[in-house]
Amino acid sequence: MSDAQRVVIVGGGPAGMIAGLLFARAGVSTLVLEKHADFLRDFRGDTVHPSTLDLFDELGLLDALLALPHDKVSDVEAVIGGRAYAIADFSHLPGRGRFIAMMPQWHFLNFVAAEARKLPDFILRMEAEAVGVVSTGGRVAGVRLAGGEAIPARLVIAADGRRSMLRDAAALPLDDLGAPIDVFWFRVSKRPTAKNQTQGYLGGGQMVVVIDRGDYFQCARVIAKGTADRVRARGLDVFRAEVAATAPVLAEGITAIGSWDDVKLLTVALDRLIRWSTPGLLAIGDAAHAMSPVGGVGINLAVQDAVAAANILAGPIAAGADPDPLLARVQARRMLAVRVIQGLQRMIHRTVIGAAINNTTVTAPLPVRLLDAAPLLRRIPARVLGLGVRREHIRSPAKRG
Repeated sequence: MSDAQRVVIVGGGPAGMIAGLLFARAGVSTLVLEKHADFLRDFRGDTVHPSTLDLFDELGLLDALLALPHDKVSDVEAVIGGRAYAIADFSHLPGRGRFIAMMPQWHFLNFVAAEARKLPDFILRMEAEAVGVVSTGGRVAGVRLAGGEAIPARLVIAADGRRSMLRDAAALPLDDLGAPIDVFWFRVSKRPTAKNQTQGYLGGGQMVVVIDRGDYFQCARVIAKGTADRVRARGLDVFRAEVAATAPVLAEGITAIGSWDDVKLLTVALDRLIRWSTPGLLAIGDAAHAMSPVGGVGINLAVQDAVAAANILAGPIAAGADPDPLLARVQARRMLAVRVIQGLQRMIHRTVIGAAINNTTVTAPLPVRLLDAAPLLRRIPARVLGLGVRREHIRSPAKRG
């Protein structure tokens, strides 16, 4: 088996690219396969949380990362019924990552790819779509590309997203927790402002989230699952009017949405694998657990999975050990964080978002009112959102020479 194909990572998103960087850094011959020609896709998460910023600091890459275009969000607010409520304050977190970096994900991924390409053990192949696994002797021994090419691997890491073909091919059992919402995504032009205006707006039976990307807002209108056709049937004029009424910051630019072609439906999933691995294959990131967009934490959980996988596996693989007995340790390490965050997301679905999209009058829940009234309390959600649960640190080795 060729050293150049010792570890094959399928998917060039945050989980796959960070895993590729860390495995190659440890001296493991690593091949990352990405099915697209580039990373430039509009509907990717933009939130790089403090936990991820701190990991880049541990790698000595934070200053270079933050030299890329980004905005800093040091506190989080929600506008409920026309009133702004302060929810989280990241400025008291430990380390240098005391804010959320709002950075287009294509910048983030291009940066990681450029750093990884400096390593002799890293290869990135674009326009290489893996559609299945190659099995030998009861274990996964590689992947098969759409063109028929078979690529052997000592270990396959499935980081190919929430509709992972590899986890299906490996028959990994999935627990669908059910997500009661879907999202319409669209963009609205804006003038650049000194302060980033990323916020969530709830009121009048609507919920709209706006992500400030400098000269435009990337917007998400949250709807009850399965109601997209009903919303479309009421017409684009009604859609624009309801969005502008809920999020007045969008009123000036909303008329630029000229047709439903400008509005994309993204189906929200909330699930997790019961078993993340089978001999020869490990799933991480969205392939192991699809997260709700609530809190924008999906990217950061995916990155934490990649770090945990490298911490547990990279050193032993570099030393020639069999990875199979170690694969279950990655799930054991990460499952608590996934369960806690998904549990919080389900609670917010029921108590906040459900109320927002099913009622015309929204009153801020008591916890939100308490957070707004007591600045010290805002440090609690900041730690949960910013640092997560059972956060990871870089423990994987760095190859010398």
